[in-house]
Amino acid sequence: MNRIKKEFYQNSAVDLAPALLGKLLCRNIEGEIYKHRVTETECYFGESDTACHAHKGKTERTKILYEEGGIAYIYLCYGIHSLLNIVTGEKGFPQAVLIRGIEGYIGPGRLTKHLQIDRNLNGEDLVFSKKLWLEDDGFTPHYKVSKRVGIDYASEEDRNRPWRFIVD
Repeated sequence: MNRIKKEFYQNSAVDLAPALLGKLLCRNIEGEIYKHRVTETECYFGESDTACHAHKGKTERTKILYEEGGIAYIYLCYGIHSLLNIVTGEKGFPQAVLIRGIEGYIGPGRLTKHLQIDRNLNGEDLVFSKKLWLEDDGFTPHYKVSKRVGIDYASEEDRNRPWRFIVD
């Protein structure tokens, strides 16, 4: 097993969003291990990023974003879909990478439904968890870059940032 170590997660979300492509998202469900390659990511970077949940500062909901990288940040979107984000960087600066797709499952809500990822895993330490983690087997895919989606509430500048990464 090539579980991703803590040092990897210490990088900025801007650097990690493309670096997470091709990694294996692993989930232990009642003793059965599921592994899927990450195929799409999107990054959120700091309080000045109007698309980032931390834009309005530290709250009970967003406090995990201010933790040291390597923690799962899972929130409920539209009251229906749990979305998985990987907190990155150093403690105190809020940033994360949204996992938007894995092999066989396009869309952040579909992948979490398939892998039974919900808010019960919010705050899970991806370095040591036996329930949810990432592995690296050395595969590096080609990818394309585009602007982020689904953030109509953000400023035009932030909506147009090229911070969405998709495996070709």
